[in-house]
This record gives sequence, structure tokens and C-alpha cells, in this order.
Amino acid sequence: MFDVAVFGSLFLTLFVIMDPPGITPIFLALTAGRPAKVQKRMALQAVCVAGGVIAVFGLLGHQILDYLHVSVPALMIAGGLLLLLIALDLLTGKTDEPKQTKDVNVALVPLGMPLLAGPGAIVSVILAVQKADTVATQVSVWVAILAIHVVLWLVMRYSLLIIRVIKDGGVVLVTRLAGMMLSAIAVQQIINGITQVIRAS
Repeated sequence: MFDVAVFGSLFLTLFVIMDPPGITPIFLALTAGRPAKVQKRMALQAVCVAGGVIAVFGLLGHQILDYLHVSVPALMIAGGLLLLLIALDLLTGKTDEPKQTKDVNVALVPLGMPLLAGPGAIVSVILAVQKADTVATQVSVWVAILAIHVVLWLVMRYSLLIIRVIKDGGVVLVTRLAGMMLSAIAVQQIINGITQVIRAS
């Protein structure tokens, strides 16, 4: 009742796309200035939001996109533009302002979606669920989805230990680096979406 090959393939794919190590500096930057207890709660919230979005699209992905008349490339471009706006805030230091951080739950947007549950992860899950034609492969797909979310939670949960070492000055540096990384991810996502549009035309 379990297909190791399907599990391993999807888990590795989602690991590369959702990038648990790479999300660490972005998580630290977006949650900087909050109490450790709040940051831990936000790590769990972000993973729950991402898991919920992934599960919904895994079950109803094609129906949702067809109903909204939205193509996968359009989803990728929109997600890339949203990430780019967030990256610019990180680079310019706007997230350092208290009113920008205290009143907004970044665990929902952008951490939960589109950073974790981005177009790449959504499309991968939709395709994996579609190809899973037996009970064993279906179980393997959903176990892989659950496993990657557990890994994401563990990485973000224990990344808070880094703050104790790097202090406030290090957090500012991490914020700028996260902005650069996030902007590159956003631009690449937009490029991928445009490339798919061109190939389809």
C-alpha cells in the first residue's frame, strides 16, 4: 500500500521547489522583531496554510483553474509579481517599520502562499495526484506532501536559534540577503511563466 519510488520522486521535487534551507533567511527576515513564541506560532501557521492550499489544489486543482479560466503560466507570473513586491520591501528596509510588521500576519502571505505553496509546488502536486492511479500511489503522494511540510516546519521552527547568534545586526543583513534571493526567485518565476506562454502560442 505504499510506493517508495513515487514518494521519493515527489518529496525530492517539492524539496527543491519549496526549498526548506532557502526559506530560513526569508522566514527570519519577515518575522524579525517579534517575540520567539510568536515566531514559532507563525512557523506553524505558515506550514498549515501552505499544506491547506496544496491539499485543496491537489484535490480540486484542475477544476479550480478551469472554473477561473486561469492557466498555469498566468498563476506563475502572478505569483512572481507578488514575490517581487515583497522582495523590494525587504531590500528597501520597509519591513523594519513596526506598523509594517506588527499588524500583518506574514505567516499567511507571503510565507504560506506564495513562498511555500507557490505555483511550482501547486503544479507539481496537481500532476502527481493526476498520475496516481492506484491506492498505493495515492497514499505515497499524500505522505510525501505531509513529509515535506513537516520538514518545512522543523526548519523554520529551529531556525530561530540562529537569531541568538547573529543578533540584530545580523538580522538586518539576513533581511537584505533574503530580499536579493527572493527577487531572483520572483524574476525566475515570471520568466518561467512567460516562457510557457510563448511555447504554448
